[in-house]
Amino acid sequence: MKQRVLYLLKTYLLTVVLFMVAKPCFMLYNSAGHPFAFTDVFHVLYHGLSLDLSMSLYLLIIPFLTAVVSIFAGGAKPLRLFLKGYNLLIAVVLVLAFVADTSLYEFWGFKLDASCLQYLETPTEAMASVSWGYLLLRLLALILLGVLFYWLFTHPRFDITRSRHRILESCCALVLIPLMVIGIRGGLDESTTNIGQVYYSDNQFLNHSAVNPVFNFFASFEKSASHIVDYDYYTQQECDHLMDGLYPAAADSTVSLLTTRHPDIVVILMESAGEIFSEAMPNLQRLKQEGINFSRCYANSWRTDRGTVCTYSGYPSFPTSSVMKMPKKTHGLPSIARTLQREGYHTTYIYGGDINFTNMRSYLVGTGFSQLVWKKDYSRAEQQTSEWGVRDDITFDTLYQLLTTGQSPQLIGFSTLSSHQPWDVPIHQYDDEVLNAFYYLDQCIGRFIDKLKNTDRWANTLIVLLPDHSMDGDGIDQSHPRRNLIPMVWTGGAVSQPFEVSKICNQTDMAATLLAQLGLPYDDFKWSRNVLGSNYRYPFAFHTYNNGFSLVDSTGFMAYDLDSRKVIADTGSDAARLERMGKAILQSTTKDLKDL
Repeated sequence: MKQRVLYLLKTYLLTVVLFMVAKPCFMLYNSAGHPFAFTDVFHVLYHGLSLDLSMSLYLLIIPFLTAVVSIFAGGAKPLRLFLKGYNLLIAVVLVLAFVADTSLYEFWGFKLDASCLQYLETPTEAMASVSWGYLLLRLLALILLGVLFYWLFTHPRFDITRSRHRILESCCALVLIPLMVIGIRGGLDESTTNIGQVYYSDNQFLNHSAVNPVFNFFASFEKSASHIVDYDYYTQQECDHLMDGLYPAAADSTVSLLTTRHPDIVVILMESAGEIFSEAMPNLQRLKQEGINFSRCYANSWRTDRGTVCTYSGYPSFPTSSVMKMPKKTHGLPSIARTLQREGYHTTYIYGGDINFTNMRSYLVGTGFSQLVWKKDYSRAEQQTSEWGVRDDITFDTLYQLLTTGQSPQLIGFSTLSSHQPWDVPIHQYDDEVLNAFYYLDQCIGRFIDKLKNTDRWANTLIVLLPDHSMDGDGIDQSHPRRNLIPMVWTGGAVSQPFEVSKICNQTDMAATLLAQLGLPYDDFKWSRNVLGSNYRYPFAFHTYNNGFSLVDSTGFMAYDLDSRKVIADTGSDAARLERMGKAILQSTTKDLKDL
């Protein structure tokens, strides 16, 4: 038993060490275009370790199973040959990954992923930009490193003999299985190991250096194979004709609603708080009367990861794709944070849960949020106040503290989490647990606003309240016109006067509308519309959900199911036109996503 355990431990540690050694090599090779400090190497190693540990356990599965089989079938020559073959395979995989990742980064600017496979179809074109000397050097590196890695992986060994303590060793193996599973998934939290959890810096090169290339390759291969679906309904000319005028170019606002062009800005994403739950939110209703109320705003999506991107990047959602889970794509998105950062704003994001969930960290850091405050920044007791992490009343206190003590101008993004299953909140106002959770969220909002009004920061603060998405209610699902109607309220001392915007709009339109009110350009937000702009002449809202989409305009509402390829709801007079329009939007936005 001791031999088998030591063999697995040595193999595991060897793999981890190789992954770690590859990181400074990657950084040094690409340092000409990406300078870094010596201390950055240690930060990269530290932040990237979680992926290295997880990937090393993945690669240990076969040796582990082989060791288990040897307990009962020791001395079998096929086991020895199998292990040698596997070691050769792993040596080749690691060497290919390290050399390709290090070499290609200077051309691509992103980590090795499955997109490299497309170049195997046209190898001549792929090699056209490099010399034969360049290729020969890399071939030599592959051979030398391959031999070295194979020797290293065959050096830890154990005598494959049948165990005399089969029951004891079998029990030990059973104990190791859950430990390996926990290690592979990265712990017991809601989020599993993902690329975004290693992102820690405003410098994308350092973030990329921390990413394990083998993990990144297989993760991206899965996504590229199934997460971006082509929707080819029309020719390009037909699609362009249907899209004409739907997303107009940037234009000046017809009305100015703010008292300053440089307010402190707080964007609060209220978890799941669709308009259908407004009866339980009296403070929000009060704020609608005091501030700017977008009374016909609709969510773009049905999940937090999608809705966050829609809000801060003004970028649309997709039925089967989560842009947040595609780090290479998110870094090409526009963002409110990055735009304001260029104007001298300090940018912070607060979330009481696991910020690695659905690659949120990668998106936030990559789009301009320089400071992240999340579950790990709170005490153990505070982390356990909610199933998802830190309860909303605690994180609202954090928001208040950061806003009132931070340097102006500042942008603070904040995602709440308590109004989510299992609806565990510390107050009881409604017997209905869902309404009770939204009432609790509303009380947190009201308390925060009332406290802020008594400070000198209130006069120069703009607070934007809107949900990340809505959710089903009693008898209300995706086929119902009110399912995705959401509140969007702008309040704070920076709001000049109460005002109702009654035009139909989308969650994505907040970005362009806000930047226009600040007097900032928003041309790169091509899927976000300035609702108060002079050329916003055709108000409509588009929404996607799990393999379907819906669209609403002045003529009515239409929902389309992509599985059945049928309209499943129609309350207007021109469902066929709305269907064509929705398909054109889906086709155009998906093409744009693929081109990022």
